[in-house]
Amino acid sequence: MAATDFKDYYALLGISKTAPTDEIKRAYRKLARKYHPDLNPGDQEAETKFKEVTEAYEVLSDTDKRQKYDQFGKYWKQAGSSGAGWPSGGANPDFDNFEFGRYGSFDEFINELLGRFGGNAPGGYGSRPGYQTRRASRPGGFGYGSGADSGAAGGDLESPITLSFSEAFHGVQQRLSLGTEVIDVRFPPGVKTGSRVRVKGKGQVNPLSNRRGDLYLIVELKPHRFFSFDGDDLVCELPIAPDESVLGGAIDVPTPDGSVTMNVPAGIRSGQTLRLKGKGWPKPKGGRGDQFVKILISPPKSLTKAEREYYEKIREVRSFDPRSHLSNMKL
Repeated sequence: MAATDFKDYYALLGISKTAPTDEIKRAYRKLARKYHPDLNPGDQEAETKFKEVTEAYEVLSDTDKRQKYDQFGKYWKQAGSSGAGWPSGGANPDFDNFEFGRYGSFDEFINELLGRFGGNAPGGYGSRPGYQTRRASRPGGFGYGSGADSGAAGGDLESPITLSFSEAFHGVQQRLSLGTEVIDVRFPPGVKTGSRVRVKGKGQVNPLSNRRGDLYLIVELKPHRFFSFDGDDLVCELPIAPDESVLGGAIDVPTPDGSVTMNVPAGIRSGQTLRLKGKGWPKPKGGRGDQFVKILISPPKSLTKAEREYYEKIREVRSFDPRSHLSNMKL
């Protein structure tokens, strides 16, 4: 931060210079909730305020940084910097890698953010719930490297993100908040659970080179009430009436881009599967897979008087015995 860009962090949080840690935390909670970008869509002023109060909390919640800030004022960073560009003697609480959509509530986000800045995350550098830190590695087992390898990129991060079937089928652009940074990420059509979407240069900072790795978003699809996957195949279950199974006929079947008419052969059995060619999930290299339709014969739970009479007549005249092959079955 340039000297002319000095910010009064205490004033930004609305607290006194003697405020204890708990008061700093409470003040940040209140202001982060007020100015959070997801709660103020399109409000650039609110987004700027959110970044400022987050920056203020990141400094004042860290004992070492706060001491340097109080001692050196606008020159605190220069006074406390080390050769690698990090404040000496303290951790680097990275707050540039949050994906807010994975939190059940805003309080969950704030609780993790507070814990991360407080340096209490288990597992050492960069570890925190919901994220997996992967370091750029080469054969031999080293991570960031040393000597000639000290210029390696930073560690990659992985984070889950949940999409609906519709978003994954059509493709979607989502705005994600990574701490003080807001980015737009495009998910191409055809991603599904387990797909990895790379966001270049948004991963963990390498403490030696100060370069950032990549962020990998691991897709998870919300369950759909009709469609599901069997491996790479899109599958569904289609109920049909007993008369449709006996007589066959044309039946409308939902597909990802609308209903189509499918011919059901006469005499189809419950559990048989029919294929709708080219109506499945988008393929990574273009085109569509197939949709597989599992037939389920669904008898009516209630009958009209006329329907009951016809079913009774069918039973009286029916020649087909589906259990004839079991007449001599025994052990």
